[in-house]
Amino acid sequence: MRALITALLLILASLSAVYAVAPDEVLKDANLEARARVISKELRCMVCQNQSIDDSDAQLAKDLRVLVRERLSAGDSDAAVLDFVEARYGAFVLLKPRFNAHTIVLWLSPALVVFAGLFLIWRRRGTTPQHAPNLSPEEEEKIETLLKNHAS
Repeated sequence: MRALITALLLILASLSAVYAVAPDEVLKDANLEARARVISKELRCMVCQNQSIDDSDAQLAKDLRVLVRERLSAGDSDAAVLDFVEARYGAFVLLKPRFNAHTIVLWLSPALVVFAGLFLIWRRRGTTPQHAPNLSPEEEEKIETLLKNHAS
């Protein structure tokens, strides 16, 4: 019984994204609708922030989906629609930020961290470990005795 309930809950959870786009939003032209869905998956819901507007059921996401469909129906290209939405809401609305002067640190920081780590590993590999200072024979004998007693 638990397995059945868990399976039903998983199915319902996976279908929640399907219901985000309301039937009244869907365009009659299948090509335009497919383009709208692709664009909607690239835009961030400003309310949810971790979902695309295609997956979100927030009112602002619905407004953005309608706006995308209106722009496509008016004849805008996909890039023009994304540019329009970005100009209106800022670069944060894009789930995948564009590579430009403002986002260069965002895009290059993972590579810089990897290279810095590799450099540090390479740098440490070339250094010799520091050895203990020279011990007198009596001190070495004490250490040997202590190690023998500790091991047994």
